[in-house]
Amino acid sequence: MKTLSVLVKRNAKIYFQDKGLFLTSLITPMILLVLYGTFLRKVYEDSFRQTFTAAGIQISDKILAGCVGGQLFSSMLAVSCVTVAFCSNLVMVQDKVTGARRDLTVTPVKASTLALGYYFATLISTLIVCLTALGVCFVYLAITGWCLRFADVAAVLLDVILLVLFGTALSSCILFPMSTQGQASGVGTIVSSGYGFICGAYMPISSFSKGLQNAVALLPGTYGTALMRNHAMNGPFRAMEAEGIPAAVIDAIRDSVDCNIYAFGTKITVPGMYAILLGAIALLVLLYILLNRLYRK
Repeated sequence: MKTLSVLVKRNAKIYFQDKGLFLTSLITPMILLVLYGTFLRKVYEDSFRQTFTAAGIQISDKILAGCVGGQLFSSMLAVSCVTVAFCSNLVMVQDKVTGARRDLTVTPVKASTLALGYYFATLISTLIVCLTALGVCFVYLAITGWCLRFADVAAVLLDVILLVLFGTALSSCILFPMSTQGQASGVGTIVSSGYGFICGAYMPISSFSKGLQNAVALLPGTYGTALMRNHAMNGPFRAMEAEGIPAAVIDAIRDSVDCNIYAFGTKITVPGMYAILLGAIALLVLLYILLNRLYRK
């Protein structure tokens, strides 16, 4: 355990000492939040207003702001928890480039300890960045329209932790074979630009064709986004119920913003989403362990 602790501290220290890498990881969620708030807030707000107007319902500005804010910050966090992990995990690739990993492998340090050192360091670094971003999102939501309860805040915090675990495991498996900075940067760019679309953060999955919806439903990241969306928007939905808005209208909104996910015509419950995400994390961690054992051989 002492060796593992030293390796985790060493890897995390290298990440935070690289000011360019750390600031890029930290600024990325903030930029996404600013872009969402600047360019997409009005689009989301108009979309919600049209839905209520079509149903002949008057909605308060606070509830509307809560809906928009919840959709904005859940989308941003769902993406950042995964993409930031790819930035944090570049230390593993840097050690291959500089030869530090080769030096570490000739020491008495076990290969499994070395692999866990990279994994936990990436997990801690990513959590620090994403929890900081979560704090900024809560401040943003408090300014625009706060409707959450303590249970909702706790659930969002749990979603962030699970998504960071998923992002760390995914990045560990994908970046493990990489041996140059160019390869790692290229993969990171692809993930950063494409992940938000396939997980339903940038565009609602409900707007896709049926075939594409079923394909996206096979990806575990989709359910991470849906969990975050559910818990971030629970407060506004409760406020709608309190104002007497019909359940059919609320459920239609849940469908439109991907709080409800359907796989091949079957609605996936929230416990089912947790089970899929946890299963994906377990499988990716096992794959990462297998990759390290094959590398050792």
